[in-house]
Amino acid sequence: MGCCQSKGADSKANRIARWRSTGIVALRDAKLKTFPDEVLELDRSVRTLDLTHNKLVEIPVDISKLVNMQRLILASNRIEQLSINIGKLQSLKVMILDGNQITSLPDELGQLVRLEKLSISGNMLMSLPETIGSLRNLSLLNVCNNKLKYLPESVGSCFSLEELQANDNLIEELPASVCNLVHLKSLCLNNNKVSQIPPNLLKDCKALQNISLHGNPISMDQFQQMEGFQEFEARRKKKFDKQIDSNVMIGSNGLDEGVDL
Repeated sequence: MGCCQSKGADSKANRIARWRSTGIVALRDAKLKTFPDEVLELDRSVRTLDLTHNKLVEIPVDISKLVNMQRLILASNRIEQLSINIGKLQSLKVMILDGNQITSLPDELGQLVRLEKLSISGNMLMSLPETIGSLRNLSLLNVCNNKLKYLPESVGSCFSLEELQANDNLIEELPASVCNLVHLKSLCLNNNKVSQIPPNLLKDCKALQNISLHGNPISMDQFQQMEGFQEFEARRKKKFDKQIDSNVMIGSNGLDEGVDL
């Protein structure tokens, strides 16, 4: 029995040594209910932390110790809220929180100024903090399948945003500030309550190639009459032709753009 205990201790020591040397901590499907203390004790060594598909309910305050972490993946847990100390993870570039039970995000989210990808689909968000506008390096924002009724005006300050996914919410209109997103390539708002979009959207967002508004009250006529529609349509077709010419394999919705007729 002593031998078995020794092997177990040795195995744990080896695992921690591996984490420390690689900077990657992967504990998917480990039936965890709390954050492992040995992970938090790694401090500055952690670059990637993946705790997908566990039973975590909360993120500990001590997560702030992981100051060099760049990727935090906590999808498919039972997390209800984020610690305000999340804002101290100044190196964070990717945060994946899909499939939890989060109802709100702390204002401290705006302190994650290096964040490039934020995915928090399949939660219970009713709003996003105004401080999200401080995320000037954010290129992907995925808030699909929540309970959002609107997007904050400050989202227009996420100047690097290329992809905004907000399908399956309760959004009625977009803030005029989205017209400031000059790098935006894809805007997905399927299955919301959008009846109109900012009149200058197609004209000002000159990089926009894909806009999906299926399952909304907005009509195709409204969409086609917007200023900049012809230019948008040209970009959309160019993207389509490029994908076909490159023989890109795509799903059934891969080139499904526009609104319901």
